[in-house]
Amino acid sequence: MAVPKRRTSRSNTRHRRANWRADPVALVPVRAAGGTVQVPRRQARAVQRGLVDPVGHDRAGV
Repeated sequence: MAVPKRRTSRSNTRHRRANWRADPVALVPVRAAGGTVQVPRRQARAVQRGLVDPVGHDRAGV
């Protein structure tokens, strides 16, 4: 890993950090609870099996 040879100014550090962005979570439609709900892909199988309640994950009605 590269190591800086001298101290970076505070403004440069904050400007660089401000460019980092998180991607929004991809939602997938899942048939559960008597209808179709949008849930994160990682939780889709748990919702189908009934291990996670999908009520809090419904984004379509918002």
